[in-house]
Amino acid sequence: MKIALVAQPDNAGDDFDGDRQIDIIALGIVTAAILLFIATGSEVGPDVVKSLLGHGPGPDNFILNAFLLNVAIIIFGWSRYRQLCEEIQLRKKAERQARRLAETDPLTGFLNRRSFNDAVDTMVRQAALTGDRAVTLIMIDLDNFKQVNDFNGHNTGDRLLQECAKRITGCLPSQALVSRIGGDEFAVAVEFDRNRADRIDGIAASLVEAIAQSATINAISIEVTASIGLARSDSLARGGTLPDARTLLEMADIAMYHSKRQGRNSYFWFEAPMADEMRFRNELEYGIRKGVARGEFVPFYEQQIDLQTGELTGFEMLARWDSPQFGIVSPDIFIPIAEEIGVIAELSESVIAQALEDAKAWDQKLTLAVNISPIQLRDPWFAQKLLKILLEANFPPHRLEIEITESCLHQNLAQVRSLITSLKNQGITISLDDFGTGYSSLAQLRSLPFDRIKIDRSFVSSIAENKDSAAIVHAIAMLGKGMDLPITAEGIETGDVLEHLLKYDKIKGQGYLYGRPRPAAELAEWLGTIGIVANGDVAQEVFSIAQQVPRTSVG
Repeated sequence: MKIALVAQPDNAGDDFDGDRQIDIIALGIVTAAILLFIATGSEVGPDVVKSLLGHGPGPDNFILNAFLLNVAIIIFGWSRYRQLCEEIQLRKKAERQARRLAETDPLTGFLNRRSFNDAVDTMVRQAALTGDRAVTLIMIDLDNFKQVNDFNGHNTGDRLLQECAKRITGCLPSQALVSRIGGDEFAVAVEFDRNRADRIDGIAASLVEAIAQSATINAISIEVTASIGLARSDSLARGGTLPDARTLLEMADIAMYHSKRQGRNSYFWFEAPMADEMRFRNELEYGIRKGVARGEFVPFYEQQIDLQTGELTGFEMLARWDSPQFGIVSPDIFIPIAEEIGVIAELSESVIAQALEDAKAWDQKLTLAVNISPIQLRDPWFAQKLLKILLEANFPPHRLEIEITESCLHQNLAQVRSLITSLKNQGITISLDDFGTGYSSLAQLRSLPFDRIKIDRSFVSSIAENKDSAAIVHAIAMLGKGMDLPITAEGIETGDVLEHLLKYDKIKGQGYLYGRPRPAAELAEWLGTIGIVANGDVAQEVFSIAQQVPRTSVG
């Protein structure tokens, strides 16, 4: 992999000088012993030769002992010198290893955050000195990486990170700095010509494309995408002061989150309004966390009508955030944020518990439908948690309908099947929500024991003027009839849409044609006004009201 390492610590030269001094001392001792060996050997050698030839008494014992001692010193000194050299090499290797571990990420080999920041600061200063060059910092975050770990294990997740690291490296010039700064977050710093910023756009586009390619890991095909944010050093310089790595990271991080909110699998350059958007997002996150604890999330109810008879059959519960700061907030705004910050389960369970208490006061014929977040379906204990809420509310399970979005079927089919079976065994009805938008196969639909199909509002609301939408609604209605699955159509807003749907049997509907979702107090008052309370007669009252609704859009 191509990585840039930062400079050695300041004390690296001191260590080297110390090692060299040890080498010189040890070698000096051996050299001195060799010189003494030569000196004593020149005295002992001739006498030994004469003694062996029988021409003399032999060398002096003192000189001979000194000579033998020098031999021992040479052997010992050389051995010790070699040991010292080996010890020094081992210590240097350990120091290099420790330095590498301190500066890089062990999984990918990329720089870690600390060493990356130091290297980026140096790169920014050097680029500024040239006058015509700048540094771009690129923040890369893998989308939905947590699901890979949850469904396939951390070993698969680690191998996916390594594969993505290779793909990232392959898209970058050799002088680029690359860092893994978090679990599934990478940062890249690239120096570029200020007049050729289009080259950075090319790099960002190639990163998006490369990471989005399917990966096969442990015989599992995994789809992953990336959200990317970019910030450039020259656009952030103020009054001659250069931005540091931390500032660039923050700006690129803001742009990256903007990319996520825009649908992911794309890249965006940092712009000043994004910072305001991020501050607002942080306010929402803080408000949501506090709001869950304070009970600010409340149920609203939308009518569900038997289209053939006009009879009110039940209500779908829709969560709303009654915020003291922002007012009534739509779920389209707060649910994605609640899912990302990990409070969706607590939020949903709280609102469901309130809805069950409200629904106990309704006529026993009326059902309550609630939506379940895909995040909750990943919890293997969700069925038990839901049944506990039912038990605490003393609510009959057959009056509860759980709606599961079609997109959930692609995430963990085995777990969804287990969940559906567990809930159905308790008498709870299960609906497949937003049908037609998630590309589920007929095999999946047949293998899962759903009780109802809900047609997505995007098709229903345009059925009168769009032939394609009309054809899709007709096909789903015929599919439901063939599989003996009742149909519910969402998004009925005009009389023309209602007329198109009346030709189908066994179909329920909901939408603004029958009124907007009501909070609990307003709904209770309305039900009391038309005489629909516990064990009341529903059909005729609602049928007469439905007939009086003008067949025009209610907006």
